[in-house]
Amino acid sequence: MFQNTIDYLFIIPAALIAIMFHELAHGLVSYWFGDPTPKRQGRLSLNPVKHLDLVGTLCLIFFHVGWAKPVVINPDYYKHKKLGIAIVSLAGPLANFIIAFIAMILLGFILKFANTTSTLSTISINFLLILAMINIGLGIFNLIPIPPLDGSKILGSLLKGEAYEQYMKYQQYGFIILLLLLLLSNLAGGGISFISVAVEYITNFLLRFIYMLFEI
Repeated sequence: MFQNTIDYLFIIPAALIAIMFHELAHGLVSYWFGDPTPKRQGRLSLNPVKHLDLVGTLCLIFFHVGWAKPVVINPDYYKHKKLGIAIVSLAGPLANFIIAFIAMILLGFILKFANTTSTLSTISINFLLILAMINIGLGIFNLIPIPPLDGSKILGSLLKGEAYEQYMKYQQYGFIILLLLLLLSNLAGGGISFISVAVEYITNFLLRFIYMLFEI
């Protein structure tokens, strides 16, 4: 129980960081493409509270799968509308993967050059590892091509004509489909979802890369 409590002391700030940079990336890229909407709504902020969705944040903390309050964008400002939507949608997950990679690099520096038996090093190692895993999980989850996740917007920008119209018809059922997918995945995996498996695989891959890079 004590160990779980300590873990959540790391998970909560890690989740806030992941959510903040995910939504900030969406807003910044949309703003760079000429859309003033995110700035008007105060979403170009490093304050995580402005980006939180209560249910999505709790799910991210307890189940490592969650979402934030979506940044409202206006694609009419984009020079190339569909391309703009795809890039803005990709920006959030990409930001999460970048943070995860930076966390792993910092972890490598600590393992290589710091006294790993010290309390500060132990805390830093645990936090950076959890930070990487939370960001990887959030990035993967949002790339699922089911509305309203980012992956659906990316896929939608690639579809044309009737295929796009048919795909958009299922948008109102996206959340239900997503919950069923996660539920079935957990049941099939004995309580372990495909996202958890993917997070573990990518985390282990990055750890091997860091060990090789720093010759640990």
